[in-house]
Amino acid sequence: MPYRRLPNTDQARLTALQRAVQRASEADFNEQVLSYHTRSEAQKFLLQFENVVMQYHNSFDSKVSANKKYRHLVQNARMYISHFIQVLNLAVVRGEIKKDLKELYHLDPNSHILPDLSSEEDLLVWGQNIIDGEQERTRMGGFPIYNPAITKVKVHYDIFKEHQVSHNVRKKTSERVFGEIEQLRKEADVIILDIWNQVEAYYRDLLPYARLRSCQEYGLIYYYRTGEKRLTAETDRRLEQASRLQTNIQWTD
Repeated sequence: MPYRRLPNTDQARLTALQRAVQRASEADFNEQVLSYHTRSEAQKFLLQFENVVMQYHNSFDSKVSANKKYRHLVQNARMYISHFIQVLNLAVVRGEIKKDLKELYHLDPNSHILPDLSSEEDLLVWGQNIIDGEQERTRMGGFPIYNPAITKVKVHYDIFKEHQVSHNVRKKTSERVFGEIEQLRKEADVIILDIWNQVEAYYRDLLPYARLRSCQEYGLIYYYRTGEKRLTAETDRRLEQASRLQTNIQWTD
C-alpha cells in the first residue's frame, strides 16, 4: 500500500478540504464516513480558509507590484539627496560657500564625506536636513545651489516620504495576513489529518485497490515508494482468487 502525505501548499490544502466536503455531502445516509462534527468543522473552516488565502495572494501581488515602484522612488530620493550634498561640498571646496555654513545642513564643516544614506530612515533625516539647511542659507542671502535645485530635491523627497507611509502600512497589513494564514495552515493540517484518519478507518476492510480508490475520492493523496508495485483492479482480483482458493482448501480439509 502506498503511503499518504499531507498537502504542503495552500492550494493543495484547499483542494483536499473541498474534495472531502463535497464527497461527504454527496454520500448516502447509510455511508457516513465522516463524523457530523468533522463535516461541520471542515465546512466552516473551508470558507474561512478560502477567504484568507485569497486575501493573502491579493496582498502578496499588490505588495510585489508596489515594492517595485517604491524601490524606484527610494532610489530617486537617494540619488538627488546624495547629488545635492556632493554639489554643496564642491561649492565649499571652490570657496563659493563658507564651510561653516555646512552646519546649517547638520554636515561636518571639515569633512566632505557623504553621510550614510543606506537606510530609509537616513534618507528621511538627511533629506529634511538639506532642505531646511538650503532654505535657511538662501534666507540669509546666499545664492541657491542649482543642478540639482533644492526644489527638485524636495519634490523627490516628498514623493518618497509620502509613499514611505503607505509602504509601511502595506507592510504591516501583509505581515498580519501572513501571520493569520500561518495559523490557519496549522488548523487546516489538523482537520485534514482527522478527515484522512476517519476515511482510512472506514474503508480499512476493503481490498487494497478498492480501499485506495475509495480514500482518494475523499481527497487523500498517496505516493508510491521507489520500486513499489502499483495497485490495480487486477491486484484485488488476484487477492480474491487467492482467498477463495484458501477457503476451498479449508473446506476440503
